[in-house]
Amino acid sequence: MTTTTERPRATGSDFAELNRRINAAGLMRRRPGYYVLRLSLVTAALIGGWTAFVLVGASWWNLLVAAFLAVVFAQVALVAHDLAHRQVFRTNKPSSRAGLLAGNLAIGMSYGYWMDKHTKHHANPNHDDLDPDVGAGVLVWSREQARGGGFVQKHQAWLFFPLLTLLGISLKRDSVRALRAGTVKQRGREWALLGLHFAGYAAALLLVLSPLQALAFLVVHQALFGVYLGMTFAPNHKGMPHPDGTEDFFRKQVLTSRNVRGGRLTDVALGGLNYQIEHHLFPAMPTPNLPKAQPIVRAYCAEVGVPYEMTGLLDSYRQALRHLHEVSADLRS
Repeated sequence: MTTTTERPRATGSDFAELNRRINAAGLMRRRPGYYVLRLSLVTAALIGGWTAFVLVGASWWNLLVAAFLAVVFAQVALVAHDLAHRQVFRTNKPSSRAGLLAGNLAIGMSYGYWMDKHTKHHANPNHDDLDPDVGAGVLVWSREQARGGGFVQKHQAWLFFPLLTLLGISLKRDSVRALRAGTVKQRGREWALLGLHFAGYAAALLLVLSPLQALAFLVVHQALFGVYLGMTFAPNHKGMPHPDGTEDFFRKQVLTSRNVRGGRLTDVALGGLNYQIEHHLFPAMPTPNLPKAQPIVRAYCAEVGVPYEMTGLLDSYRQALRHLHEVSADLRS
């Protein structure tokens, strides 16, 4: 039996041995029953939300529907995430078709654009030059990026959550830019579905609500959608080490990721992304298998002497905000 001080006796990389254990436990097998239920519930919530929107009609009470649909849109985005990783279907064609319906048509985000961006993130998480999620932008994630920053970067820790209100609109803008640039596969199909979403969304608001109510619905819906979506991703890597390029796959994925402890509610709210270490090591692993993989991965990390970061949800946000505050310290001095 391997002790906590012994290295695995199997030949090959550390990841190869972990991969063997995960597969021996059957954790890479598809979970069709789970995804039939999850996709059915999310679809029902989406249809139910828009049905409630029509039934409530030209009333300020529809702002409550806007808040509900913000949650539903984020859950659809989490489903699209699983589709992109082929957790639902084994092959690319059905995954892509379902992803286009969930991303482009349902929530107005280019599935191809997001998939390309997310694939780069998985290949080099937290890498200053190769991970688009930590590239210099409105927020900066390293002291080097902070040089020459302005007011927003100087106070970015305080502005982080307010800025998340713009995330939904930002994803739509970036989707359109990617389609215009021609960097997305199935460009025609993506344009058509994205156009249907924008046209249908605008028509629904303008036909059912008064102009002022439509504007308020748009603001509440998109702002809360952005905040919720951002809060599902913020705990995962923000504030974790940035690799220097010398790490092997196993260490690169574990050392840059953070797990969030919690119960079933946390699992549902974060769509399984609270098991970020396991997800990054095994992106195609179905979401319901991630909790079962966690003790195997955690024990293995202890065996090979690799730190395994896990914290509470609120502390994960504190760590991310602390990192944002620290990297912009030079701007405040």
